[in-house]
Amino acid sequence: MRRLARRALLAAPMLLPGLRAAAQGFPARSLTWIVPFAAGGITDTSARTLAQRMGQVLGQSVVVENRPGAGGTIGAEAVARSAPDGYTFLYGSQGPMASAPAMFPGLRYDPQRDLAPVHGLGASPHLIVCAPSRPWHSLADLVAAARARPDGLTYASVGVGTSPHLAAETLLQATGARMVHAPYANGTQGLNDVIAGRVDAMWDYPLTSLGHVREGRLRALAVTDGQRVRLAPEVPTVAEAGFAAAESVPWAGLFVAARTPDAVIARLSAALREAMGDPKVQEFFDGTATVLWPEMGPQELRAFLAAEIPRIARLIERSGARPG
Repeated sequence: MRRLARRALLAAPMLLPGLRAAAQGFPARSLTWIVPFAAGGITDTSARTLAQRMGQVLGQSVVVENRPGAGGTIGAEAVARSAPDGYTFLYGSQGPMASAPAMFPGLRYDPQRDLAPVHGLGASPHLIVCAPSRPWHSLADLVAAARARPDGLTYASVGVGTSPHLAAETLLQATGARMVHAPYANGTQGLNDVIAGRVDAMWDYPLTSLGHVREGRLRALAVTDGQRVRLAPEVPTVAEAGFAAAESVPWAGLFVAARTPDAVIARLSAALREAMGDPKVQEFFDGTATVLWPEMGPQELRAFLAAEIPRIARLIERSGARPG
């Protein structure tokens, strides 16, 4: 084993020129952007919007490939096992990158060991909504009702360990209130049950819930970000509602396989940053209530992920959620 290790160390300097040369000519062919969720959703359309502009910047086509399943971990594992050359990269969101280690004990990749950060994409907050028939007109009203009736109120989300579930848990754990979690496989079903009064409240994305708010079928109590949403400037933030510790915003970033050359990562990072600056791209993300992160480069994203993984693990443990 020692001889093998010594040979590897001696060979490493010989490999560096080849890696540098590959990085200098990067990209020489089309690239694949793996989205670990189904086609047609907001993650998919976001990736395709950015991929088109990135392809123009890089001078090569960027093909979006959907690999859904197991909460996004199937697609993440595929990128973790791909060649470390930068030609395959991942739309790495909060679920497969930060929640999965706590939710799936048998996870076959380590987000920090097997994937390298390229650039932050952005974050989109949740709206906390209830039916107009409910007596709550503010987040403080909902929290007071939950405290008065421990485990007597229910809230919907799109699944255990998802960002809406964790956003709800952030509020409940920060306030000491208790509600019963009602996970749904489909967000539309959850919203319909809140509208019908079968569930008391829901943490949902503005893109899908704001239409119901505008038409009077839902009441928006707060937004989980530190700033108000442009699409609904009348809705207060959780901090303005008196619960600053309840801020919780799902996020996403671009990742490649570990050991991808730094020069390749820098090229991809610069291309994504330039794509974010395109007015049409900005207009698209403004319409989804997403705040882009043009300044979150590889090192900043690495530090962010290192802090997120233990934070979310604590949330999941305290929530009593059962690992997958």
